[in-house]
Amino acid sequence: MSAPKEITVLGSTGSVGEQTLAVAAQFPERFRVVALAAGRNIEKLSAQVMCFHPALVSVADANCAEDLRARIRRAPTRVVTGDEGLLAVATHPADLVVAALVGAVGLEPTLSAIRAGRNIALANKEVMVMAGALVLREIRARGVELLPVDSEHSAIFQALAGQRRQDVARLLLTASGGPFRTWPAERIAQATVADALKHPNWSMGPKITVDSATLMNKGLEVIEARWLFDLPPEQIEIVVHPQSIVHSLVEFIDGSVLAQLGMPDMRVPIAVALAHPERLPLGLARLDLPKAEKLEFEAPDRTRFPSLELPYAALRGGETAPAVLNAANEIAVAAFLEGAIPFPEIVATNAAVLEAHLAQVGTNAVRDLADVRAADGWARATARARLGLQQVESA
Repeated sequence: MSAPKEITVLGSTGSVGEQTLAVAAQFPERFRVVALAAGRNIEKLSAQVMCFHPALVSVADANCAEDLRARIRRAPTRVVTGDEGLLAVATHPADLVVAALVGAVGLEPTLSAIRAGRNIALANKEVMVMAGALVLREIRARGVELLPVDSEHSAIFQALAGQRRQDVARLLLTASGGPFRTWPAERIAQATVADALKHPNWSMGPKITVDSATLMNKGLEVIEARWLFDLPPEQIEIVVHPQSIVHSLVEFIDGSVLAQLGMPDMRVPIAVALAHPERLPLGLARLDLPKAEKLEFEAPDRTRFPSLELPYAALRGGETAPAVLNAANEIAVAAFLEGAIPFPEIVATNAAVLEAHLAQVGTNAVRDLADVRAADGWARATARARLGLQQVESA
């Protein structure tokens, strides 16, 4: 048997990070966890360290590091802190880096991992949303693999296996419709944080769950798919599928459609990325089609969910516009979760900041990470000013 694949997990205490480690723990002969990056959840991180004994771990700051060291005294793990520590973990020798951070914070460590020659399993969709063109250039220059972990993009990745990209007519990203799929517009306008966090099918972190409620998650996935699969946005569409069994579809120029189906469980796309090109016997619940009875599909309602227009506008607006849209959304979602703004103000803020950027800058290209940082910083400041906020951190 070959040596275990060495993996690093960025965002190990988040939902995807925890499920990644669950898959790794299920197959200890196949995977060895060599490095972890987390923030401030030291209780959860210390348990992970004692389970996997990674060589290197990063935490948010010195106080977190002191707490962690006190909890793992007998573990042979070096603890580093802050942005430098995060980059040290991202570039630590490994066969695969699982990028599972949430939001813009994941961009620089993921780019650093790519530049260090690490293969990437990407769950942090904001990386491609903010800097898809730049990331693609680095991936091609370094010759590393980029494996999608989002269930929708993993489904497309699997459906495209062995196919020619020039034969693709459309990518169809499926959306559950979120908790407000059947709500009238008037009720959506009054939605509370508790309402928005009740996703019908998936267990995810709060920021991603709110994005699912606005359907901004689908918008971000359209942008991500544009770069992951190198297709123009006109060939990427969204279809609502409330059962979340068909995870996405690919239509070819001859009219054939290939879909990837399965029970909604993030461990499947995680395992696909970890073991690629092999499959793992995960022992999960199997799809019983007769029991499922019916699979429904419907067009998304762009009147009740106006966020769905924004990704296409951003992609038409040049390479920095998606970064602007993403940053505005992070600020607005964080403000909503803090109770500072009503639910409809999330999309209103995103639209206003994007419109201001396009009016001010027009179309432009991303030359380097500094361009992305500048667009991101401008959008955050503009969103905060619009909302009358001094400071709201990303959710």
